[in-house]
Amino acid sequence: MAKKNKTRRAAVKRFKVTGSGKVMRRKAYKGHLTAKKSPNRKRRLRKATIVSSSELKNVKNMIGA
Repeated sequence: MAKKNKTRRAAVKRFKVTGSGKVMRRKAYKGHLTAKKSPNRKRRLRKATIVSSSELKNVKNMIGA
């Protein structure tokens, strides 16, 4: 009988699967030390983005999608 993989709970909290099967993630470098970053840069960091194709298989495996 095939063994099922456990879902990585930390990954589930960080990634979200869209309706078309793409995986969304939060951008890095917004957590702290934001005083030195320009408002333009901070604004761009607010939006979520899509996980790259090279990482997609690993992320989907972790979140059980």
